[in-house]
Amino acid sequence: MARNVIITGSSHGIGAAAAIAFAKEGYNVGVNYFKDQEGAQATAAKVREFGMKSEVYRADVGSCAQCEEMMEKFISDFGSVDVLVNNAGGALKMPEGGFADMPMSYWDSQINLNLSAAAYCSRIAVRDMLAKKCPGRIINISSVHSIVTYVKRKALPYCAAKAGLNMFTKSLAAEIAKDGININSIAPGFIMTKLSYRYSEDEMEAFKRKIPVGRLGCVDDITPMILFLADVEKTRFITGQTFVVDGGQSIDGVLDIMIGR
Repeated sequence: MARNVIITGSSHGIGAAAAIAFAKEGYNVGVNYFKDQEGAQATAAKVREFGMKSEVYRADVGSCAQCEEMMEKFISDFGSVDVLVNNAGGALKMPEGGFADMPMSYWDSQINLNLSAAAYCSRIAVRDMLAKKCPGRIINISSVHSIVTYVKRKALPYCAAKAGLNMFTKSLAAEIAKDGININSIAPGFIMTKLSYRYSEDEMEAFKRKIPVGRLGCVDDITPMILFLADVEKTRFITGQTFVVDGGQSIDGVLDIMIGR
């Protein structure tokens, strides 16, 4: 019987690529979006091309109530949640100035989107997995900036939230491992998506110089790890871990794209 996965933020980028990759492997897919309805519908249509069921769910994952409503609707539609991919996140529209000038509303929005959202969705997923004795899998999409800071743009709350996501992964893993539910994180480096084009060509080249493999990442560099961590048999002894997939981007310790080579 097909397994069921729901992926937050899957109207484009890593989330959309993961949805299609799961469909190719025989998963039914729940597609979440907040603003890009057209992209979400396109993702769902591609999933259905592989003969798999797909439904689209609009929810602001920074809202606990909307996350719970979405997860309950997904479980009602599909019967169970076997895999949850907490992919939604980002650090867009950063305010000018440093921390001293930062509106706390921006801090709160970043923590909600990049950390709390995973907890909101995971709580309902774990509840369902426990009730149905399902060997569930939860995969959190963190960031290389959870382990090394991001100097040029004032992404302090984003970095802090993603670091918190890694520890959330460890802490929840310790609690639910005995029930056969595994949770792990992936920390991507610079991955090219449509949002990447907000950077200038000079910034893109600076990023590339900091990546030892000599190129920027793409979504297909991340989806194999997502599929691997969703596999029940292959990950029986893997939980609470954060896997960095960044082409060596984090080797130097501090990512300051103002420093070229």
